[in-house]
Parts: sequence; C-alpha cells; structure tokens
Amino acid sequence: MLEAGDSLPNVTLKDADGADFTLERFRGQPVVVYFYPKADTPGCTNEAKDFTDLSSEFAALGVPVVGISKDKPAKLKKFADKYGLNVTLAADEPGDACEAFGTWVEKSLYGRKYMGIERATFLADASGKILRVWPKVKVKGHAAEVLEAAKAL
Repeated sequence: MLEAGDSLPNVTLKDADGADFTLERFRGQPVVVYFYPKADTPGCTNEAKDFTDLSSEFAALGVPVVGISKDKPAKLKKFADKYGLNVTLAADEPGDACEAFGTWVEKSLYGRKYMGIERATFLADASGKILRVWPKVKVKGHAAEVLEAAKAL
C-alpha cells in the first residue's frame, strides 16, 4: 500500500457518467481519495453518506473527495442518485488504481480466501504528495477524522 511521502498514481478512472478522468485533474489542490469495496452495501453506503454530509466543509477547504471502487459507472450513478451523494465516485473496473495504491488485497471471510478492495483513505497535498494514509478503515467517525486532517493542511 502507498505510504505518506509517495505520489498519487496518475491512473485513468471513469466517473459515474462514464467519462474518463485522472487524479491529475485535482493537481493544484489537496484531495482525499478513498477506496471502498462495493457500492450500495451497508459499510460503503455509510462511508459515502458520511463524506457527503461533510462535503460542504471539505469544499470550503478546497479539498475534493473521490471515492473509488471496481463498480461499473452505471452502478455508481444509481448509488449516488439513490442516496443523494455529492462526492466524486470513480469506477476502477480494470483495477489499475487499486493495484497502484495497493488496496487490492487477499481477504478472508469464514476461512474462505478471496481478492477484494481494502477500505483505505489517502490525503494528498496540492502537488499530489500523499500526506496521510488510513489503512483498514473503520467507517464510524472516519470521514470526520479525515476532515480534521484536511483542516490541518
């Protein structure tokens, strides 16, 4: 997994409308990038709603929030519409961003091993340098913790 001091990888993603973009589009401003396993599941929904609830505070700081999963753009659009989410949701169907950030990991559930996205968040400065990493995120209170870190920039 990437660490503080590393640079944000410049991978190509798709937004919820299916348009291509890279994290380079946020150069010149700090950015929060968070990875979540699957849209419209309980933990991922709560995390997205928490970031949305604080989105005006992130915006006031000039810090966009980008959530990345391997879901298809159409699913992200439906997810955003269903819950009124106003953070940028990005589709990483091929898994390039997950690989580059180191969030595509082996998981275990009831003794069954499988590959999946580790819930993790990265805070980068305006030059794209990662300042802080939250691996193995627990959702409750996480968005507020990230906001406090962004305020300290």
